Amino acid sequence: MQVVFHTGAHGTDDERLIKCLLVNKEPFSKNGIAVPGPAQYRGLFKKVLSALDEAETDPDPDARDILLDTILDGEVADRVVLSDSNMYGTRWSAIGKGMFYPRAPQRLAYLQSIFSYDQVEVFMAIRNPASFIPNVLTALPEKGVAEAMDELDLEVLHWTQMVQAIRDAAPQIQLTIWCNEDTPLIWSQIIRDLAGLEHGTKIVGGFSLLSEIMSKEGMLRFRAYLAEHPELTEMQKRRVIAAFLDKYALEDAVEEELDLPGWTHELVDRLTELYDEDVFALQRIPGVQFIAP
Repeated sequence: MQVVFHTGAHGTDDERLIKCLLVNKEPFSKNGIAVPGPAQYRGLFKKVLSALDEAETDPDPDARDILLDTILDGEVADRVVLSDSNMYGTRWSAIGKGMFYPRAPQRLAYLQSIFSYDQVEVFMAIRNPASFIPNVLTALPEKGVAEAMDELDLEVLHWTQMVQAIRDAAPQIQLTIWCNEDTPLIWSQIIRDLAGLEHGTKIVGGFSLLSEIMSKEGMLRFRAYLAEHPELTEMQKRRVIAAFLDKYALEDAVEEELDLPGWTHELVDRLTELYDEDVFALQRIPGVQFIAP
């Protein structure tokens, strides 16, 4: 079986991916793709992974069958798609030990062990640290923010560090990464890749994210343009989306206030520069599939 996990990161899709997947639940099911409701597995995986963290032992040999029987609840499928941004821990534990998601490598090693006879895939969006770090830290109490800031070395806090640690700990897991900043352009491909569908396969909600960040007038004109140009390729559609966003994007939906002590424009520019270098390096890590616009 193909077991697929979407693991965040925090502050990226805000549950939009799982909602879009659930809208497609019935047609996906007809193709052997199961999309269980989050209530069927999130608490279950939290309990299992937390127990393994504490016990520091290998998973029970029966864990795989017990988990899938509970999650699928009698549904027959070749591929099951699960989504939980807390798979590596809560938002509060997204930064620690000088890296992003320090629990991720070990937890994916557990999943690799549990589903050792299955094809395990992990999908995850990354985000510019200039906005990701404030998003994570502002969820902490004020004292916790100050302590966390004192411990951070922003010059060496990179996504490649986390991804390489995952590859070392769980080399059999297929890893797919994309930049959250590109999500509006590649939304439909993300959904299709999660479901294991061919490019061009029709899905419900392929432009659902776009409708949240583009004005109504822009969406009407965009859909009219697509109707007039049905021959557009996926790459051409992305260029069209970018052009319409440039003109019709909702300012409040695409801009974010970064309210963190010491978070200057100069620092944001520096972190963005480092992020661009990090993304380039990330695409060169063996075994990582990167979705680019």
